[in-house]
Amino acid sequence: MTSRLTEPSFWKQPLNDRMSEMIGIRESGPFTEVNFHNEILDVEERFFAVTQYEEVVAISKNAKDFSSAQGAISVVDLPPEALEFFGSFINMDNPRHQRQRAIVAKTFTPTDLATVLDSVETISREVIDDFCEQGEVDLVEALAQPFPLLVICDMMGIPRSEFDTVLNATNVILSGGDPEFIGDGDPMMAMFGAGMQLTELMNELADQRRKDPTDDLTSKLVHNDLDGEMLAPEEVAPFFILLAVAGNDTTRTAISHGMNLLTQFPEQRAIWQNDVDGVTASAVEEIVRYASPVTFMRRTVTGDVSMSGQDFVEGDKVVMLYGAANRDPKAFPDPEVFDVRRTPNAHLGFGGPGPHFCLGANLARRELAVVFRDLFARLPDIEVVGDAVPLDVAGLPLVSGIKRLPVRFTPTPRSDA
Repeated sequence: MTSRLTEPSFWKQPLNDRMSEMIGIRESGPFTEVNFHNEILDVEERFFAVTQYEEVVAISKNAKDFSSAQGAISVVDLPPEALEFFGSFINMDNPRHQRQRAIVAKTFTPTDLATVLDSVETISREVIDDFCEQGEVDLVEALAQPFPLLVICDMMGIPRSEFDTVLNATNVILSGGDPEFIGDGDPMMAMFGAGMQLTELMNELADQRRKDPTDDLTSKLVHNDLDGEMLAPEEVAPFFILLAVAGNDTTRTAISHGMNLLTQFPEQRAIWQNDVDGVTASAVEEIVRYASPVTFMRRTVTGDVSMSGQDFVEGDKVVMLYGAANRDPKAFPDPEVFDVRRTPNAHLGFGGPGPHFCLGANLARRELAVVFRDLFARLPDIEVVGDAVPLDVAGLPLVSGIKRLPVRFTPTPRSDA
């Protein structure tokens, strides 16, 4: 049973089948030892899968004993040069993490984000305009994929002419090894190539903004002086990659899973659609809990420590499985029930509480609220008409992505027609 967690077939299952199988793993205890083969180093390794809510919360809060900076947040240690591309402050401990996060957080205040939140409305309308007359589309390609990435690109000041470059690179980075995105070559080299593309693009933009400031986030980052602290030139691109990859793909996956869930549970869709203003906030939280787009984050044990009867030694890897914790019956009544009015809902879909809680959680919530509100208003009979096609992953994926989701609806005119 434990080895199933690293088998591609486990993660290619439909969401509910996978989570049904996860029940047995979670019930065996909060920590499950998993042995696996590290393809990069060609050695046998192990990690401890953390599947219960209380332990995921405790580890998330305890950065002293469970480090984000040692190795990587991925299951296997990445080479140092890879961490330069894909790390940013998600792969740091304090004080370095606190310094970078504080600089970036200064540009994520409600006032600074007001313009971005307005653009979410505009971009949602624009993206739906592009397919609303067709009647049948792949929702991932038409909406879930472009919408959050356009928000991020506009926020950063990335020109629309570079959108395809950013899209293709982020698809490679979060492909989970899917050959459709990385081709026949070495997955790690494909990731490096994608990271280099994004780094070059961002470095060029940052240089432009240093010379000619604007009001976008890139300009604020390169000119932001927080008590004498600024992001160094080499820190800007990794932050953008983190934002473009994590911020984009989480929302993208939540939109796809959310639409699929509304088709599977029509009574819940009716509850939401009949009271959009009253239900949207709780429905968005329930999609993130139930689907848990981010599959896991890893921490590395810094010294001898015990938790819930499990003894760890320095160097042990713990992999927090958010989907399993988000269906822990000790934390959620009827956890396998999709309930758009669920409250309270202290889910871990944006990470556990602590220093690494998702900085963009409120932006993601806003994006999901706006896009489903617009779908209900403009395409009220939209429904899934085929199976969701998952990523063809090579192992335990960082994001449980859907790469195709066929939908059908009554064609409607563009809003700008």
